[in-house]
Amino acid sequence: IAVAEAKVLTTEAALLAANRLFELAGTRSTLEELNLDRHWRNARTHTLHDPVRWKVHAVGDYYLNGARPARHSWI
Repeated sequence: IAVAEAKVLTTEAALLAANRLFELAGTRSTLEELNLDRHWRNARTHTLHDPVRWKVHAVGDYYLNGARPARHSWI
């Protein structure tokens, strides 16, 4: 469960940080020569490869119902 919680947190943090990069850097941050969009793409690729929606469900089920995930589960 702790690993699933960490994955959910890091997913949210990575996407937020990449989005804030564009907010803070302004319109120049979208220039191809700076290649800053790679940070957002990398974060998004990792979040799509291992979706957190099932981890959120498992964490909630654990805390609300005491249901432990299977030993070899997907979370």
